[in-house]
Amino acid sequence: MEIDEEVRRKTIVSISAVAVFLAALVGVGIFYDGGDSLPEAGAMAIVGLLVAFVFLMAAVGFYLDRTK
Repeated sequence: MEIDEEVRRKTIVSISAVAVFLAALVGVGIFYDGGDSLPEAGAMAIVGLLVAFVFLMAAVGFYLDRTK
């Protein structure tokens, strides 16, 4: 089965957005010492990342829907 260019582009953009999110999660873990427990500021950073990820995926979906 051959994948056309549009599906390939959508897949790459979506995977890239998820990779950015995962890299940010790792960054928060490293920044807040990555110990057994996460301080309150680290927990707020994780919540902020989750909210940003939802908006990022919405923006990516809107972009992919509008481009040809």
